[in-house]
Amino acid sequence: MSGTPFQRAVWDALKRIPEGRVTTYGDLAAYLETRAVRAVGTAVGKNPYAPDVPCHRVVRSDGHIGSYSGEGGVKRKISLLASEGVHVSAGRVRDFAEKRHRFV
Repeated sequence: MSGTPFQRAVWDALKRIPEGRVTTYGDLAAYLETRAVRAVGTAVGKNPYAPDVPCHRVVRSDGHIGSYSGEGGVKRKISLLASEGVHVSAGRVRDFAEKRHRFV
């Protein structure tokens, strides 16, 4: 796996997000025990293994889906989430609180 040690840690954490769930950049940062939420976001955006390493499951803290640097952009992210049972309405994850994955 290419990337820096930090990027690899972020990408490994992405693999822990269950199908049909989403998490936030802040939740990822907390799981990785860092306050560098923007650096986490940058690492998510540089994920070269999408969608196998599911960066499409990361959304903003308010439930809005944000961007997607993988092939197909935001439309593809919405499609991938829908295929897993996560539906988006007006750019926001429906039932966000129920769909949110928090790392244990």
